[in-house]
Amino acid sequence: MEYRQFQDTFVIRMDRGEEVVASLTAFCKREGVQLASVEALGAADHVVIGLYDVDEKQYHRHTFDEPMEITSLLGSISTKEGEPYLHLHINLCRADMSVIGGHLNECRVSVTCEMLVRKLEGRVERKLDEAVTGLNLYEFL
Repeated sequence: MEYRQFQDTFVIRMDRGEEVVASLTAFCKREGVQLASVEALGAADHVVIGLYDVDEKQYHRHTFDEPMEITSLLGSISTKEGEPYLHLHINLCRADMSVIGGHLNECRVSVTCEMLVRKLEGRVERKLDEAVTGLNLYEFL
């Protein structure tokens, strides 16, 4: 990973073989990013994405090991118990030009991933909503 900061925005390049979620989490720790928006595009050859079932309170995960274009990766960075918390969604184009997408769990870069992380002042924590959704929702401090 290489990156530069321009005012409130980090411009990041991830390279072949890097895992997006792990690399971005490590970046947030290193740079002290506690609240930000994320947007990216690129290419991947391994992803794990999910769809949340609120009635079951669980993600149904699917793994894809094939060449894909990252046509859109969007999300937010906040904190949970003081640690970076990434909430990312991704759309991917397959060789037959069909598009798949969902909640991003893993993504291995096959060529490059170009990412913008726009840092915001302040902090938003996550708190588990056990009663209704079973998800870690924003808790405004």
